[in-house]
Amino acid sequence: MPGRHVTDQQMRLFMTIRHSQPVPVAAAKAGLSQATGYRLQADPILPSQKKAPRGRRRPDPLSDIFDTEVLPLLKSSPGLRPVAIFEELLRRYPDLSAGIRRTLERRIRTWRAEHGPEHEVIFRQIHVPGKMGLSDFTDMNKHGVSVAGQPLEHRLYHFRLAYSGFEHAHVVLGGESYVALAEGLQNALWSLGGAPAEHRTDSLSAAFKNLERSAQDDLTDRMDALCNHYGMTPSRNTKGVAHENGAIEGPHGHLKRAIADALIMRGSRGFPDLTAYRRFIDEVVGRINARNAKRIDVERTSLKPLPARRTTDYEEITVRVTSSGGFLLRKVFYTVPSRLIGHQLRARIYDDRLDLFLGATFLVTLPRARATRHGPHQHVVSYHHVIHSLRKKPMALMGLVYRDQLFPRQAFRDVFAVMLERTTQRVACRMMVDLLALAHDRGCEAELAVQIEEDLRQKRLPDIEALRALFAPSSDSLPGVEVRLADLSAYDQLLSNAPMTPQVAA
Repeated sequence: MPGRHVTDQQMRLFMTIRHSQPVPVAAAKAGLSQATGYRLQADPILPSQKKAPRGRRRPDPLSDIFDTEVLPLLKSSPGLRPVAIFEELLRRYPDLSAGIRRTLERRIRTWRAEHGPEHEVIFRQIHVPGKMGLSDFTDMNKHGVSVAGQPLEHRLYHFRLAYSGFEHAHVVLGGESYVALAEGLQNALWSLGGAPAEHRTDSLSAAFKNLERSAQDDLTDRMDALCNHYGMTPSRNTKGVAHENGAIEGPHGHLKRAIADALIMRGSRGFPDLTAYRRFIDEVVGRINARNAKRIDVERTSLKPLPARRTTDYEEITVRVTSSGGFLLRKVFYTVPSRLIGHQLRARIYDDRLDLFLGATFLVTLPRARATRHGPHQHVVSYHHVIHSLRKKPMALMGLVYRDQLFPRQAFRDVFAVMLERTTQRVACRMMVDLLALAHDRGCEAELAVQIEEDLRQKRLPDIEALRALFAPSSDSLPGVEVRLADLSAYDQLLSNAPMTPQVAA
């Protein structure tokens, strides 16, 4: 406590100076704190004239066992928790009161402060504008976010400038990978408008996990090439030493708490689609950056200019479309239009999608799915790709390996289950294929699902003919076309009036 060890000499000097100087000046000249000076002014009694502090009024419950029992444990196992020592003492001495726990903890804390091991010192750093940007990933599954009614397992890629606190967050559906980091980092740099001199990451142990040595070297080379493209020096903190990345590890918590508060204020953790959730994250991060706008503007002037274009933020692999109407990629089967059967496609693999190319021609974008290492295969299928073949072979639907994923909405799955209960398999498959064909031909998938749900509520099977009539094109919307045929005699007249072609002598 300040002033507890004030000597008589210090107090006399303070009181002498106090006659001509204010308290802060007198305290400073006497070697005391300002608070101690005010305390001495209020209580000008010499320390030697005050009563000695009272001693212990109760017997020390640890006097017989602290040196003989507790200290050997502390010396042999420096990391042992006080609560573990407390429980061991109760086991050895059942008569001890449970009320000694706090006393024991204070005694251990005091002993460790005087005789315990040295602690690691955190060295605070001076951050220079434009010098360092940091990247890291943080898990978001505890926030309970759902998209289209399904829980969203995801994490955030988080970028931050050490000086100004500029932040950028990107929703990542997979794990820590080069693709996720490259896409998120480039999005951050282009939204910022410049690049720092150094880019710091952690050891990326999750991205390197289960990779062969050659693959690890390739990933390291790609990371270095990415940083070189933007003129940044790549660096990594020591594995397992999180505080070396402290300029972003701490802000992880601030960002996640801000997102949690925004979700509460929003009143719902459900989003209609991934785009809406990403827009929500951008709004939260934008409000954080708005608070640091002045420092960000200062740091922007020190950033390196961006190159003329982005660099690759995807993996590229060649796949062959099989007779099943799709291709297998990392335990996930993707369907494509059947006209591509037998062709080799270039697949650009992003974190959340695949872009397919035939030669240099872009074809289609597919959502990306992931299968666990020891789990079953996954399927990303579209009934639009196979409906023409199902029309010819409707019974193929019965044992189709990806049948459940083929149905575009829950209503289609529910009605097929009811059909199987009330009709034969052949009839059920034919009716289901007719419904899918109607949704494909008329582009009425959502509206058709509503009608199916109504039929299920009324406990009746869908009437295919009635649905075809319901979703048939309106006659009022069709343009009236009048075709006027020319009179053939006009051609005779045209030919009779045509000039004769002059003959050219051979």
